[in-house]
Amino acid sequence: MPDKEDETTMIVLNTLIFFVGAASMAVGVVLKNNTNYALGLLYKIKDLPPDFDNLTAAGHILVAAGAVLIFIGILGCCSTYCRNECVLMTFSLILLVGIVAAVTVAVYILYYLFEVEKMLDTNRVQLPKNIKDSYGLKDDVTNAWNETMYMFKCCGYNNYTDFTGSAFVSRTSQYPQFCCFTESVQCDLARAKSEHVGGCFAAVMYSVQILVIIIVLLASCAFSFQVVTMIEALI
Repeated sequence: MPDKEDETTMIVLNTLIFFVGAASMAVGVVLKNNTNYALGLLYKIKDLPPDFDNLTAAGHILVAAGAVLIFIGILGCCSTYCRNECVLMTFSLILLVGIVAAVTVAVYILYYLFEVEKMLDTNRVQLPKNIKDSYGLKDDVTNAWNETMYMFKCCGYNNYTDFTGSAFVSRTSQYPQFCCFTESVQCDLARAKSEHVGGCFAAVMYSVQILVIIIVLLASCAFSFQVVTMIEALI
């Protein structure tokens, strides 16, 4: 039977698990909502690896994992108040499953995030060519690039040079407004060259790296808090 001090410790640990779950759900929602927009252009590439579609499930899995952690946190608080050894033992078994699930989910999501990085890197030639050949001519490609550049505040795949010699620049003598920081004036070659707006490859990679760090931190917290909580429940 847990004493008052142990009970307080359990409440604190389960509250932490609850908040880690809430944070995981929030990250999952952001990942789920942004995937279609951020990767919209990539789905226009015919040789996109089939397994890459699994990335769209990563956000759903993270949301589900967060919901499970929230449930575990609430269940832990309730079982602590019950002060029943059988309930605490059952809760410990659930925690064990939660620990395994947290590690599995983290590994799965990180794997596909690294797949994003690998695929973007291997398409360094094809994606800029996609800009030169199709931007401004095909609405789906143009919209996908515009959404990506708007979301990540970037220009082209590498930089403004991806648009040089493109059908869009040849027709308009202008670069997309995303290639210039100043929105009140037209974006010509001189302005695009002088303002040094970064490419979308670097911007997406930075976002992926930040997401990897967040997921690793969340997984580490979930793992640590659940292990300590399980030990505390069994003592």
